[in-house]
Amino acid sequence: MPGQFGVHGVQDKRDWPPLTEAEVASVLSHYASLSPVTSILWHSMRPFSAAGIVLLKGDGPTTVVVKRHHTQLRSVAALEVEHAFMQHLRERGIPVSAVLSTGSGATAVTQDIWTYEVFLPSKGEDLYRDTMSWQPYQSADHARIAGAELARLHKAAEGFDAPARGETCPLVSSMVAVGQAELLPALRAWVARQPGLTQQLAGRPWEQDVQTVLEPFHARLRPLLAGITPSWGHGDWHGSNLLWAADEKAGVASVLDFGMADRTCAVFDLAVALERSGVKWLDLPAPGVVVYPQMQALLAGYQSVRPLSEAERALLVAFMPLVHVEFALSEVAYFGALLKDAASAEVAYTEYLLDHARWFTSKEGRALLRWLPTELARVPAARP
Repeated sequence: MPGQFGVHGVQDKRDWPPLTEAEVASVLSHYASLSPVTSILWHSMRPFSAAGIVLLKGDGPTTVVVKRHHTQLRSVAALEVEHAFMQHLRERGIPVSAVLSTGSGATAVTQDIWTYEVFLPSKGEDLYRDTMSWQPYQSADHARIAGAELARLHKAAEGFDAPARGETCPLVSSMVAVGQAELLPALRAWVARQPGLTQQLAGRPWEQDVQTVLEPFHARLRPLLAGITPSWGHGDWHGSNLLWAADEKAGVASVLDFGMADRTCAVFDLAVALERSGVKWLDLPAPGVVVYPQMQALLAGYQSVRPLSEAERALLVAFMPLVHVEFALSEVAYFGALLKDAASAEVAYTEYLLDHARWFTSKEGRALLRWLPTELARVPAARP
C-alpha cells in the first residue's frame, strides 16, 4: 500500500484507502467516452483524499486522473462550483486541469460514501511530486515564476461571482469569519455550521484562545477590511500544485488542485502562497525558518504582473498570521470527528491553529512582518 504525507514526512498510515481497479472501473462507467481500465499507474501521497493516474485501453485518452473524496468533505455540488471556477480560468488562458463530464453533464459522481472527479492528464513536469506542501520551491526562479502565474490567475479570476463555499464546506482556504469586523462572534457562528466542530471544541477553551492568540492580530486587520475586493483564489498555491515546462524558465505548464479554492480576495490568496512555501514550518522550533530569497522572488514575480495597491500591501501583512485559521479549525473536525484521530486533532488545534499564529510574535515572525512592507515597496503601488 502506498504511503501518505503526514505532519512529519512520509508515513505508512493513510487516512483513506488507495483507489482500486474495480472501484475506478465502476466510476468510469459513467463516462461514455472513456475506454476500459487497464491498471492504476500511480497513487498520490497527498492527504484528505485518494487520487491516482489510471491507464486505459482502446481509443480516446490513454490515461485519466481519478480523485475520490468522502461525501462529508465534498459533495457533487461543492465540486461543481470548484469546477466552474476552473473553467472560468481556463477560458481566460490559465492552464488549468480539464475536468471530464458524465453522460448527464455532471462533473462529479457519488457512489456509496464517496464522491469522485475525473480529469484529463495535465501537461508539464511534476517536479514536486515527492515534495510535501509546506516546503520551499526548488529555486528562486521557480518562486518568481510561480508568483507571476498566481498574479495572472488572480486577474483571470475577476468576474467569477459564486458565493463563498467556506460557510459549510470543510478544508478550504476561507475567510468567512476572519473577514468579519468582530472575530469571535463570527467564529462562533461559523463553527456552529461546520459538521462535528462544535463537539470537537467542547472540551477546549477555544474562545479564550481566540481572544488571547488571534484577536491581537485581527485587531490590526479590522480597520483594513473595507479595502477588500472579494474574489476567488486558488487556496493552496505551492510548487507541488504546479506542473512545469520542460524548460523550467519557460514557466508553469499546468495549475493543479483547486480543492481548497474559495471566495476570499487576491491578497488573502497571495498571503497563503507566501506562508505555504516561504516559512519552513516543519523545521520548527529550529531558528532560521524564513526563506527570504524565495519570498522576495515570489513577490517580485507577482508584482511584475499585478502590482499591489497600498491598501493591498497593508492587508497582506495583516493577513499573514490569520490565513490558516479557518482551515486549521476545520482540520480539528476532520481528524477528530471524521477520522476519530484524537492525536492529530490535538496537533491541528495546538500546533497549527495556535502555535502557527504565536510564531508571528516570535523574533523571527516579527522580523518577517517588518520586512514585508519594505520589500513590497520596491515596486510602485498600483492605483486603486
